[in-house]
Amino acid sequence: MAQENNINTNDELILVTGGAGLLGTALIEKLLQQNKKVRAIYHHTPLPTFSQPLLSVINCDILDVNGLAEAMQGVSHVYHCAGKVSFHKKDRAALYAINVEGTANIVNAALAATVKKIVHVSSVAALGRIRKKEMITEQMNWTPETSNSIYGHSKFLGEMEVWRAVAEGLPAVVINPVIILGPGKWNETSTRIFKNVYEGSPWFTDGVTGFVDVNDVANIMIQLMKADITKERFIVSAENASYKELIQQIAVAFNKPVPNKKFTPALASFICLIEKIKSVFTGRPPLITKETAATALAKVQFDNRKLLQALPGFNYKPLAQTIKDTCTILQQKINRQ
Repeated sequence: MAQENNINTNDELILVTGGAGLLGTALIEKLLQQNKKVRAIYHHTPLPTFSQPLLSVINCDILDVNGLAEAMQGVSHVYHCAGKVSFHKKDRAALYAINVEGTANIVNAALAATVKKIVHVSSVAALGRIRKKEMITEQMNWTPETSNSIYGHSKFLGEMEVWRAVAEGLPAVVINPVIILGPGKWNETSTRIFKNVYEGSPWFTDGVTGFVDVNDVANIMIQLMKADITKERFIVSAENASYKELIQQIAVAFNKPVPNKKFTPALASFICLIEKIKSVFTGRPPLITKETAATALAKVQFDNRKLLQALPGFNYKPLAQTIKDTCTILQQKINRQ
């Protein structure tokens, strides 16, 4: 069941799922800065401390239908950020449960509560991002041939639940972010890229993908919620760049040696095999899998024009600035330890 603390009584109430994550935290901060009343839900990880009377916090599993019904009471708008990211086969059931069943529960509760609008955070993985010499657009969808992960399939099916709810009358917008960068938890999500460079990892790949600042994603979500836009999906990507460029810039910002060993397909296959064997004996998930290796080696370009046309006054933060700002904040956190 849902457990809530610090409840307040403003008229309009915004629900944020996944409030303890990198994106959820940034989004909550911006909503509170705009004096919005926010109800944030989390499951395993408590939210960072916000000394804000406009925030209420609920411990609720999105697989708990009754708890969600309670959490949705009085809510006018929903930002669905909660989701599981994993490329390990052992997490297959959890990926489908959280990303598909959990999303179905969210939109069903929103329909029952007559929520005015929902912004759902999907992923470019739901578009089928393994494509050769083809720019990825919002018109594309996951197929077995264009995806290398269970995660991508689970996010695609999660989107299908949102579109089903749209057909049933729920106004909704879906965003498909690329890799979101920001000063998150040292061992989680994309912040692990910064950790690897900081700790002296010598490896880089020539893979290409999209990157975006976490604050840009949060601002886009807020603008899309306010806009008279529904039944649309948007790729959220500031720039397409190689992992090599990203890692080099992180190394310079941290004043660390620039990685100089190339991670090749042949080397990836060998390391994946070693990691798989180690996992059998240790019981721990492999550090690198075929899915993560394929993603790191793929060269993918994302088309961000649809979002910029929908929000003509919006400008993305340059990737170089995102890297500098993230490294500065992470370095400050390290110095305080």
